[in-house]
Amino acid sequence: MTSEVEVEVDAVVLVGGQGTRLRPLTLSAPKPMLPTAGTPYLSHLFSRIRAAGIRHVVLGTSYRAEVFEEYFGDGSAHGLELEYVVEEEPLDTGGAIRNVYDRLRADHAIVFNGDILSGADLHAQLRTHLDSGADVTLHLQRVPDPSRFGSVPTDADGRVTAFLEKTPNPPTDQINAGCYVFRRPVIETIPAGRRVSVERETFPGLLENGAHLHGFVDASYWLDVGTPEAFVRGSADLVRGVAPTSALAGPTGEFLVLDGAAVSSGAKLAGGTTIGVRAAVGRGATVSGSVIFDDAVIGPDAIVENSVLGRGAQVGEGAVLRGVVLGDGASVGARCELLDGARIWPGVTVPDGGIRFSSDA
Repeated sequence: MTSEVEVEVDAVVLVGGQGTRLRPLTLSAPKPMLPTAGTPYLSHLFSRIRAAGIRHVVLGTSYRAEVFEEYFGDGSAHGLELEYVVEEEPLDTGGAIRNVYDRLRADHAIVFNGDILSGADLHAQLRTHLDSGADVTLHLQRVPDPSRFGSVPTDADGRVTAFLEKTPNPPTDQINAGCYVFRRPVIETIPAGRRVSVERETFPGLLENGAHLHGFVDASYWLDVGTPEAFVRGSADLVRGVAPTSALAGPTGEFLVLDGAAVSSGAKLAGGTTIGVRAAVGRGATVSGSVIFDDAVIGPDAIVENSVLGRGAQVGEGAVLRGVVLGDGASVGARCELLDGARIWPGVTVPDGGIRFSSDA
C-alpha cells in the first residue's frame, strides 16, 4: 500500500456463505477459514486491511459463525479490532451489509466479499472514493473474458452507468470485483431484515435514484477462490508471491513447508505447494501446486498435482491425484488414479487399486 488512509474508515467482511462449491472441505470449516498458504484465508485479507491503515473490522457471519471468533478473538493479535455480527438467516450481500450497520463508527465503510483474493490497492480505491465524492465506489476488475460475468460500464469521468447481466458480447471488460466503499448513510437506506442483492437491487436502485456510483478500475491480481481449482491456484499464488500478502508463514517460493512436517529425501515439491503441520511426504513422491492440510500423509512415489488434501487425509504408495479434493481423514489406497474433479468425502476409504482411469493396472 502507498500509505495509510487519511480518514477513519470501517472494514466489513462478509463471510456468511456455506461454501457449497468447496465441499467436502467446507463441511468442517467455513471457506474463509480454510488453510490457504498455511493460514486461514482471512489472515491474508486482514493483512491487506491492516496495511491500508484500517483497524476496526466487522465480520458478518452465519455458517459456523463461532469458528471465526474462536480463532481470531478480538483481533488484537492481528493489529485489528474485530466485531462479529451473526445472521440468523441468509440475507444475501446487501442484507448482510445492512445487518452490520449498527456496528459502524466511521463515515465510510469498505466492504469485502470473503472469497475474493485481490491485489488491488485499497488506499487508491479509498482515495478515489473520497476525491470523487461518490455515494458508493466499486472495485471494477478488467478481465480477459467478461462474458462469464456481469459487466459494469463507466463514463469518461469514471461514473458507473449500468449493471449488465452476463451477455455474449459485453460492452466493457470491467466486472464487479466484490469490494465496495459506501458512505454510511447509503447503507442505512438498504432494507433491513430481509434478503437483498447489492448487484440486482441495491446498486441498480441507487443508479435509478440518481446516486453517484463510481468505478475504481484496476487490472491487478484478482481471483474468486470459491471453487477447488481456484482455491488451489490462489494458495499457490500466495506461496509464490504472485498474490500479495504479509501473512505468509515463511518466505515466498516454489513451496512452503510448515513446522513439524516431514518431507523425505527424493521427494519433489513445486508450483507453490503448501505442506501442513505434521504432514508427511514419502520418498520419491511429487507434489505440485497443491494444498496439503495438517497431518495428511502422502506415500512413496505418489503424484499429487493441483489437489487439496484435507486434515489427516492419506494417499497410498504410487497413487496419482490430479485436480482432486480429499476430505478430512479420507484415504486413497496405493496405485489408485483419481483425475480432475474427483472429490472424496471425509473418512471415506478407497482401497488399493480401487479406482483407476488408465488400463495399465
